[in-house]
Amino acid sequence: MPSEQVDVVVVGAGFAGLTAARAVHEAGRSVLVLEARDRVGGRTCTEEHHGTWIDLGGQWIGPGQDRVAALAAELGVETYPQPTEGDDVVLFGDGEPQRAPDVALAFSDEELTAYLELAGALEAIAEKVPLDAPWLAPEAAAWDATTLREWVAGTGVPDRVAGLFEVAVQAVFAATSAQLSLLHAAHYVHSAGGWSKLTDTEGGAQQDRLVGGVQPLAERLAARLPDGALRLSTPVRGLAQDGDGVTVRTAGGEVRARRAIVAVPPTLAGRIDHDPPLPPQRDQLLQHMPQGSVVKFHVIYDEPWWRAEGLSGTVLCPDEPIGVTFDGTPPAGTPGIVTGFFEGPAAVAAGARTREERRDVVVDVLARTLGERARDVRDYIDRDWSAEPWTRGCYGAHLPPGAWTVYGPALRVPVGRVHWAGTETAERWTGYIDGAIESGQRAAAEVLAALGS
Repeated sequence: MPSEQVDVVVVGAGFAGLTAARAVHEAGRSVLVLEARDRVGGRTCTEEHHGTWIDLGGQWIGPGQDRVAALAAELGVETYPQPTEGDDVVLFGDGEPQRAPDVALAFSDEELTAYLELAGALEAIAEKVPLDAPWLAPEAAAWDATTLREWVAGTGVPDRVAGLFEVAVQAVFAATSAQLSLLHAAHYVHSAGGWSKLTDTEGGAQQDRLVGGVQPLAERLAARLPDGALRLSTPVRGLAQDGDGVTVRTAGGEVRARRAIVAVPPTLAGRIDHDPPLPPQRDQLLQHMPQGSVVKFHVIYDEPWWRAEGLSGTVLCPDEPIGVTFDGTPPAGTPGIVTGFFEGPAAVAAGARTREERRDVVVDVLARTLGERARDVRDYIDRDWSAEPWTRGCYGAHLPPGAWTVYGPALRVPVGRVHWAGTETAERWTGYIDGAIESGQRAAAEVLAALGS
């Protein structure tokens, strides 16, 4: 018999799991969080390098993400705006890099109009997709049977516009438009309040950063739990249910709980041994929710030299392995940092290379777009999130064609005494920290209602 008993066990100490655990604790119930990593924060990860913090995982928040903003304010974590001053640089194919005060101005009026019309058409579909039940959208079957790429091709937009849109898609989903159903993309857009909310810096999801990085916010949240309520380096191997509770199995022993909340990425939730086995629809759902692929990198310089040359550090390269970069320099002004991503298939290919080879690819692109000074690198740091054993991909999971309408109804439905959290289960800001917090609040409310009865 398990020697330890609590009201609720939470699997995973990302923002979803920590939020749920805090709510359970503050309601007067005993809770234990079991986390496989040796740290909290999940898909956020902040490290110290060269005298400053660097976010190797999630790092931005924006307008409308009220839950994470409220948490930061409550826990005393300040924000600052993402640096954007200066010209952006756009590079198409083998052409010359184009400088412009804004990426949009590197396109003709006709191309920009076509892009905005494309985004508007997607938003019009998104508004018809119920946040709590995408499978009930008026044309759910047709939209779910169509890839986002097929839909874009059907609009007849110019190639350069399709290329710009594809960069944005991969920046949002870490997957290509061919891997997503139109229904999934539309639900995601609705959950954020519009396409520009997902893609823009000012006014969008990349508007602000947290002083000190994002993982420390998770650490402060974890500190609100009672002593002994968080156990790191403790992967959960199995969940066995019966009529009275859940037995949670780890390498260090077993814990008995009345209810459990699983708050890990879908890919990992499906690798837990469930007894009895998960219902077929739930199990198949997890098999149809692959994680995106991303390698996030930071190129470190002595100073942000591009600013003196009138550049913002933002680079857009539709035809290169790295689609977009940002100025990642901290508020202190040094060191200079360019932050960017390999995403989708480019991330899969990059993951098969050495870090030194990835560095060479990145620096070459930066030299061709920002200038030869980009080769004077102090350090290069990256993180392949597909190689992380307790993540297996970022930023979140996506649903390919056919998945939402067939398996989607099982997304949030508890299986007996096991409840589901994680950003993928959120209705608002799915895939973001804000969505993770929402999901933790919902799962905790479900559990507390069940315990109360």
